[in-house]
This record gives sequence, structure tokens and C-alpha cells, in this order.
Amino acid sequence: MQDLRGKRALVTGAARGIGRRISLRLAQLGAEVIVTDLCLADAEKVAEEIRAGGGRAQADQLDVTDHEAIAALRRRIHDDSGPIEILVNNAGTVFGGAFLDVPLEKHELTYRVNVLGLMAMTHAFLPDLIAAPEGYIVHIASASGFIGLPYGTTYASSKWAVIGFSESIRLELAELGHRHVGVTAVCPSFVDTGLFAGVQPPKFTRMLSPQRLTDQIIRAIRRDQPLLLTPWLVHIAPALSGLIPTRWLDWVGRAFGASTSMLHWRGHAASPDQPDAAAEQVSSEAARPEHAGK
Repeated sequence: MQDLRGKRALVTGAARGIGRRISLRLAQLGAEVIVTDLCLADAEKVAEEIRAGGGRAQADQLDVTDHEAIAALRRRIHDDSGPIEILVNNAGTVFGGAFLDVPLEKHELTYRVNVLGLMAMTHAFLPDLIAAPEGYIVHIASASGFIGLPYGTTYASSKWAVIGFSESIRLELAELGHRHVGVTAVCPSFVDTGLFAGVQPPKFTRMLSPQRLTDQIIRAIRRDQPLLLTPWLVHIAPALSGLIPTRWLDWVGRAFGASTSMLHWRGHAASPDQPDAAAEQVSSEAARPEHAGK
């Protein structure tokens, strides 16, 4: 999808962090953006920011774990201005800590948001993308979808599912003749949005800039790139996991510090993208009010 001008894009979890950055960048490139978040007021702030810069945007409240809410949003979008052509499944959540130290409901919430919510959004809006002359899906996954992540077991395994889902739906669309619908799974290392405060990136790497990652995502859309792996160390992770014995891979993970990167995770720290972050909840991106969220 080379030209984004005039395209209609929906971004989930768009009030802060990567979702906000993607929304702003799409609007700068001429797309009309539907900014969605659990908190309508936060979503409206981003939409206002886009409109103040001369772009087109609307804000909608959305809980991606609520199937009825997703269906209602699609109906509103169709009634207001027609179907979308770009879907960015960004909403996600993470809870760090030893597996047994994290309450079961938080493990379950991680899967509901990161996997089931993403799947439900794709199921609801894929017909619109297929019907369009060009369509595109972006799934925000993670480098942890290729390697084990101690102290982030549920998060990592949920991202393994996202990568597998992305690859499978991409191939299925091609088999069905819908090659005009592109799919990109974005697999970054830790991104400096506050979500991973306290994390120590693996050796020879550093926290990724949200702005740089956003630029890479836009390039991936324009190139119809199935996998976006960043930074450089992530490029070798899939190859290593397939080529060397598991115990050797474990040693590499420890040597680079990947196995202990989440050991001191605090999460949800304030940052320029998340100025109002609190100790337990960075934003309302796709988490119910009674639960801590992304």
C-alpha cells in the first residue's frame, strides 16, 4: 500500500504510546484515522491533536475484549463515513513478575486483550479490507514471540500467538486470492513508552524510540513487509531458535541478558507519550476498568 492518502485507518489502544504515534503519522500522510481506546476522553485528545494539525480524525470508545462493542463500532463507522481500509491492532497489556506471583486474572486478561481481542477485531473488520481495492492489517507483536521470556511468560506466549495468527491469516488471504490485503506483524524489542519501565534491554541493544518504530511500521506497510523485526538482534532470534540446540539457545539468552531483562520490570512509568501514567495503569488501552492495563 504505497499511497496512504485518503485511506481510512482504525487504530486500537491509540490514546498513548505506539498507538498514538501511529495515529499521528497516518494522519500526517493523509489518512483519516479512527482513534479508539477504552477511555473516550483520552482518544478524543489524540483526535483533537490530529485535527489541530490539519488532519482528519474521529475518536471512539472501544474495549477490544467486548465483541458486542466491536460490532457496534463497525456499524457506527459504516453509518458515519464508510468502511476502513487499514486496521492497526495495537491494544495490548503486560504484567511482569514470576509466573506464580502474578494473579491468575492478570494472566487471563493478557490473553483476552493481546490474543482474543486482536483476533476479534480482525474477524469483524477483515470483510471490509477484502472488499476494498487495497487493505492492510498491522499487528503489534513482539520480539518475545520468538524466544522465551522469564518473568513475562504470559505476555511472551501471547505474542507467539499473534505472530502465528498473522502468518496464518496472511497465507490464507493469499490462498483465497485476496492478495490485495497485506499483513505485517511488528516484532520489536522493548520500546520506550513507559510500558516496560525497569526492564534492562539485552546487551548491545537499547530501548527503541517510539518515533523510529513508527517510521519503520509505515515503511513496512508501503513495502507489504510480512515481518518487521527490530533492532538488529531480533533478526537473528528466529534463525538461532531453529539452528542451535535448545540448551545452547538458553545459554545465549542468559549471556545477552534476555533471560533476566524483565526481572526488575515496574511498567507503567510516566513518559512523554504517557504523561499521566500511574503506578498500576499506564493507559486504558483495551483493559477493563477493574483491571490494571497497558
